[in-house]
Amino acid sequence: MIRLEKRATPSKQWSLAAPLLAVLLTMIAGGFMFAALGKDPVEAIRLIFWDPILGEFADYFRPQLLVKAGPLILIAIGLSLGFRAGIWNIGAEGQYIMGAIFGAAVGLAFYPAELWIIFPLMVIAGAVGGTLWAMIPAILKTKFNTNEILTSLMLVYIAQEILKSMANGLLKNPEGHGFPGSRNLAHYSASSNPELIAGTGMHWGVVAAFIAVIAAYILLSRHILGFQIRLTGESPRAARFASVRPNLLIVICMGLSGGLAGLAGLFEVTGPAGQITDKFNVGYGFTAIIVAFLGRLNPIGILLAGLLMALTYIGGEMAQLQLSIPAAAIQAFQGMLLFFLLAMDVLTNFRIRFGREAA
Repeated sequence: MIRLEKRATPSKQWSLAAPLLAVLLTMIAGGFMFAALGKDPVEAIRLIFWDPILGEFADYFRPQLLVKAGPLILIAIGLSLGFRAGIWNIGAEGQYIMGAIFGAAVGLAFYPAELWIIFPLMVIAGAVGGTLWAMIPAILKTKFNTNEILTSLMLVYIAQEILKSMANGLLKNPEGHGFPGSRNLAHYSASSNPELIAGTGMHWGVVAAFIAVIAAYILLSRHILGFQIRLTGESPRAARFASVRPNLLIVICMGLSGGLAGLAGLFEVTGPAGQITDKFNVGYGFTAIIVAFLGRLNPIGILLAGLLMALTYIGGEMAQLQLSIPAAAIQAFQGMLLFFLLAMDVLTNFRIRFGREAA
């Protein structure tokens, strides 16, 4: 017989070991998947985890690590605040899209002016766009007790349709010869988000991600709001006795996560992506959920998990090019990280009992 026995307190050892074991098991299971596709599993794993950092072309790919990690960390930090309080915002992808649209609209409205104030206004607009989109499920939750998982997720698909409409309508480049997409914001200094230190991949979005990590750490460890977030997630009944206002907490957490997702979208559309197109979103909002849990909902852990997930993005692209591995297989490989992390979390909260001991 096999039985799971709940621990009196979660195991700190397993809590620390779970992410490492999840990565190892992902490599093993991913290797079997690549072998089933007729690819060399060792070569595939090497391309994903080794070559982008220490391979022959590492000098080219290494700066991309921060470019990819920036939006993942920024979005995951916002999501983690809600997750720790038991507020499940699954629609960060939609908030990311709306932040990009709002910010790009402000920049394009000023075209072709070259004023220093334009980029700060775009940053504000991006945060506002993401926040407003997150307020829809927040208000539905607080007023009508609607499930925020469903509403935030459904809003992603509405945001995607709005993105297509903008790329082919209001924000379409009038000089684009009929092709969908806005003007390239990166071509104008007033609306661009350039590399701050040559050859590093560091731009304002990466800076914002590091600031978000520090701010979230201070918030959770030193501020009364952080205490309320942690208390609500760990013991909702105790939170009620501590006079925590759950509806206000929902609005704050959803607003913060939406605002950070919107900022990620703004920094992406003014930097690496450069323009609004119908293919702008690449799934950062969904991948950030994996980053948040892989980082144990801890700001420092999210920073490390974001860099690891960025590595799988870059290495995955290399594997697609050099081994012709399908993009869907790389996405499945990334999803395995969350699957195995959740599986390992069982050992954090439960002991496995075998045989007579289980009986």
